[in-house]
Amino acid sequence: MRSNAIIKFIVAIGIILGLFTYFIGDLAGSIKQGLDLQGGTHIVLEAEDTAQGQVTDDSVERVIQILSRRINEMGLTEPVVQREGAKRIIIELPGVKDPDQAIKTIGKTAVLEFKNEAGQTVMNGNDLKDAKEQLAQSKKPEVAITLSDEGAKKFADLTAANIGKQIAITLDGQVLTAPVVQQAITGGQAVITGSNSLEEAKELAILLRSGALPVKVNVMEVRTVGPTLGQDSKDKSVVAFGVGIGAIMVFLLVLYRLSGFVANLALLVYVMILLLILGPHVLNATMTLPGIAGIILSMGVAVDANILIFERFKEEVFSGKSMRVSMESGFKRAFATIFDANTSVMITACILIAMGSGAVKGFAINLALGVLVSMFTAITMSRLLLRMLIECNFTSHPFWFGANISPSVSAESFAPKVKTKGGKRK
Repeated sequence: MRSNAIIKFIVAIGIILGLFTYFIGDLAGSIKQGLDLQGGTHIVLEAEDTAQGQVTDDSVERVIQILSRRINEMGLTEPVVQREGAKRIIIELPGVKDPDQAIKTIGKTAVLEFKNEAGQTVMNGNDLKDAKEQLAQSKKPEVAITLSDEGAKKFADLTAANIGKQIAITLDGQVLTAPVVQQAITGGQAVITGSNSLEEAKELAILLRSGALPVKVNVMEVRTVGPTLGQDSKDKSVVAFGVGIGAIMVFLLVLYRLSGFVANLALLVYVMILLLILGPHVLNATMTLPGIAGIILSMGVAVDANILIFERFKEEVFSGKSMRVSMESGFKRAFATIFDANTSVMITACILIAMGSGAVKGFAINLALGVLVSMFTAITMSRLLLRMLIECNFTSHPFWFGANISPSVSAESFAPKVKTKGGKRK
């Protein structure tokens, strides 16, 4: 019976260490890196009231959606577009080293208009169905546009009424092209010429496809984080994570011996589960330095739960109960304290998530997630492993489970007292 318990415990240790060794690199590497770790461009935009449009919650949300579409179509990796306050929008573009080019594409209002010679706007971007860059037969870049059914009818009427005259196609008031109409165009197809390169034509097509911004936006701040600074931050965060988890493991081993070994195994499981949740298969989170700080802090919370359990466990042992009964009772008695402590942390984290933004919000989300995962590993994984350890019956001496007594003291001193037939305890 004991040999079976030992084999099960050794197998459990091997599985945990094997999974951690095999998957930890891939799990850590699969998490997206934020601007402060990878380097790139940080842009702050602010919406402005104009005669053409007033800033409202709805208009700001629409701006965010349009900017997100523009950025995604630029092919940038792991961009972040989020709201800050009532009128400001934060854009983070990891890996982008040319902020001027990025602003040129994402910051334009992109109001497309079709005007006749009198300057009257007959059509706008709402009549557009699609736009795509291409090379003309002359090898010059252009943008081919496809109009909606209603737009095609308007365009046919416009060109039929202006044969021999110019029609100006403008973007944000600037003339993109002004061809002379030779005949009525009824197919709902047209081209916009004037681009100097295919890349410029692509940027124009992105603007036209994503639509016009409902309100004007101004660039308030542009900050570039170099790749060297980002790599330096990443290296330091890796060192901090390693030192943190190493110090915690040593502390647990010194203070709680075999119980500390069990807690360390549970901590490895905690790290794997947390990275899996943050990875692309679940939350697909973008990791930043504040987020890493939240994870490291949550590791302390995870260890705190184990410390509470082990201290309760020792109290039960000293009261004369067996190891197995002490363990079960210790977990039950510690649960209420762990739940109360983690609830207070979760309340704080939820407040930061609801009221904070940017780095503060990222820190709070990782902290809250870490607390939830730590509850699971402390209550289930630590309990399972400690139960398996006790069944192995390596020793029943309280010292090896964290009691501050000499290991030379006989274990029988802590054995439960049993009444004899005469009523005396022995």
